[in-house]
Amino acid sequence: MKILLSVAALAVALAAQPLAAQSTAQTSASTPSAADAEAFLARAEAAMAAHDLTQNRVDWINSTYITDDSDALAAEVGAKRTAMNVDFALEAAKYANAPGLSAETQRRLNLVRTKLVLPAPTAPGAAQQLNDISTRLQSAYGKGKGTLRGQPINGSDIEAEMGTDRNPDELKEMWVSWHDNVGAPMRADYARMVGIANAGAKELGYADTGAMWRSKYDMPADDFAKLTDKLWSEVKPLYDDLHCYTRSKLNEKYGDAVQSKTGPIRADLLGNMWAQEWGNIYDIVAPKGAGDLGYDTTELLTAKGYDPVKMVKAGEGFYSSLGFTPLPQTFWDRSQIVKPRDREVVCHASAWDLDNKDDIRIKMCTKVNGDDFVTIHHELGHNYYQRAYNKQAFLYLDGANDGFHEAIGDFVALSITPDYLVKIGLLDPAKVPSADKDIGLLLRQAMDKVAFLPFGLLIDKWRWGVFDGSIPESGYQKAWTDLRREYQGIVPPVERDETRFDPGGKYHIPGNTPYTRYFLARLLQFQFYQAACKQAGWKGPLHRCSFYGDKKVGEKLNAMLEMGASKPWPDALQAFTGSREMSGKPMLAYFAPLQKWLKTQNKGKQCGW
Repeated sequence: MKILLSVAALAVALAAQPLAAQSTAQTSASTPSAADAEAFLARAEAAMAAHDLTQNRVDWINSTYITDDSDALAAEVGAKRTAMNVDFALEAAKYANAPGLSAETQRRLNLVRTKLVLPAPTAPGAAQQLNDISTRLQSAYGKGKGTLRGQPINGSDIEAEMGTDRNPDELKEMWVSWHDNVGAPMRADYARMVGIANAGAKELGYADTGAMWRSKYDMPADDFAKLTDKLWSEVKPLYDDLHCYTRSKLNEKYGDAVQSKTGPIRADLLGNMWAQEWGNIYDIVAPKGAGDLGYDTTELLTAKGYDPVKMVKAGEGFYSSLGFTPLPQTFWDRSQIVKPRDREVVCHASAWDLDNKDDIRIKMCTKVNGDDFVTIHHELGHNYYQRAYNKQAFLYLDGANDGFHEAIGDFVALSITPDYLVKIGLLDPAKVPSADKDIGLLLRQAMDKVAFLPFGLLIDKWRWGVFDGSIPESGYQKAWTDLRREYQGIVPPVERDETRFDPGGKYHIPGNTPYTRYFLARLLQFQFYQAACKQAGWKGPLHRCSFYGDKKVGEKLNAMLEMGASKPWPDALQAFTGSREMSGKPMLAYFAPLQKWLKTQNKGKQCGW
C-alpha cells in the first residue's frame, strides 16, 4: 500500500493541481500520435506520483486511527484519486490505437487503464459516492465485533480464539456473530458500490469491473480466467486428499452429531474464521508418532522471550542474510507493530510504501505466535520488493503481477524450516525432527498452503459473478455458500438466507482487494522456492531446504525484484526460475510424500462431498 504529504497541506496540494482539466487535455482534434501518447503518459505519471504521497499518508492515518474525521479525509482524498485515475484511464483509451506505438508504450497505456480497482463513472458526484461507500465498508469491518460466551470480542481476538477453542458451540457462536454483525449490514452498500463501479468499468471499455481486474495479467481477460482454472485442476487432487483425511479426523474428534463422516466440513471447525487455512487444528489431525514435530514455533518464541518487535527483527534478519540492506530506522519509528490500546485500527496485516523511496512500514496487531511469525516474513517480503523497484518509473512501481508481490514473502517463509530455526537460535539442534517426522512437517504445511487454494480462487470467482451479473443481488448469499461448498467442500454451521452477507465478513471483500493474487502466490511461492533451493545446491528433501544466508540466491532474487512491473510477468518469472509459465507442479513435488501417505490413510473412506 502507498501514501503522501501532511493532512494540513492536502487542500493546497490538490488545489494546485486541476487534475481533471490537466488530464483530459488533447493536443489536437486529429487522430493522436505516438508522440501525443508519450506526452500524455509523462503528464499522467507526474500527476499520479504527486498525489500518491498525500493519499498514502491519509490512508495510513485512517487505518491506524479510525475516527469520523479520518474516515471523511480518506473518502475525500480517495475520491480525488479515483476521479484522476478515471480521467487518465479514459484518456489512455483514446491513445490505445494511435499509429506507431511501441510495445512498451502500449503496455504503459494499459497499466493506466487498469490501475483502478473500483472505477467511478464520470457522472457528477459518482467518485465521491463510490469512495464514501468503500470507506464506510472498510471502517465497518475495522470496528466489527462478534461475541464469545455472550461478551463482545473484536475480529483479531476472534481469529486467535478460533485457532485454539475446541468447543463446537463456542466456535459456532463466534462464527455466526461475526458474520451476522459485520457482514450482513454491508449488503446494501456493497450492491450500490458494484453498480457504480460497473458503470465506471464500462466507460473504460470493459464489460464489467471483474473483466477489468482480469485484464492486468499481460493476457486477455478470458485467457486469464482459463489459466486459473488450469492451475486449480493441477492441484485439486491434492486438496481433495487433504479434505478427506481432515474430515475423518474431525469426525473422530467431535462425533457424527457435529461433523459427519461424509459430505462437506463444518466451516467453524477448521481453526480459522473463514476456513481458509487449517493449520491451527493440526493437533486434531496430527497422526500419532509421525505427527509429533518435536517443537512448536509459538512455544519456542515464548520460551526465548520474543516480543512482537523481536519477531520483526528476526524477519529482517532473514532478508539481511541474503544480502539485502537492513530496514531504515523510519520503519521502526513509524510502523504499527502492535495494536494500540487507545483507538480503533484496522488489524489486518499489510505492508506500506508511503513515498515510493524508503518510507516502508508494516501495519499489524502482532501476537507472539507461530502464525504471526510467518506473517511478518510475508509482509516484509512486500517491503523489500517495494524498495528493490523504487528506481523504476511510477507505472512500474509494482510487482511483475500482484501474485508475485504476495509470493515473495511466502516463499521466504517456506524457508522457516527446523534448519533455519536452529541457525537463529530458536530451536535446540538436538530437537530437530528426524526424517520419520517428515509426514508431520508436510501435513502441518499443507493444512495452510494446500487448504487455502480453493478459498484463494473462489473469492474472486464470486466477485466476477457479482460484477458480470450472473450472481444477482437477490442471490449473493446463496452463490457464496454454493461456491464455498463446490470449491472448499465446507458449509456454514447454521443455515444462511438472503438477509445475510457472509462475504462481508472477509476483509478483502469490503476492502475491495482483488484476491486471485493470493491463489497465484500460493503456487508461485513453490516455483520460487524450488528455484532458490536449486540455486543453493540443496540436495535433501525439498521441504527441508533453507536458503537462509545464501547471498547468491539473494543476488538473483534482487535482480527479479528490481524489475518491478517494467516487463511482462513471464519475463520476471523466467529471470529467477528459468520458466515462463506458472505451474502447480512444484507444489505437487513439495508435497508428493504427503499425498502418497494421505491416499493410504483415506483407503476405504468415501472421499468427496
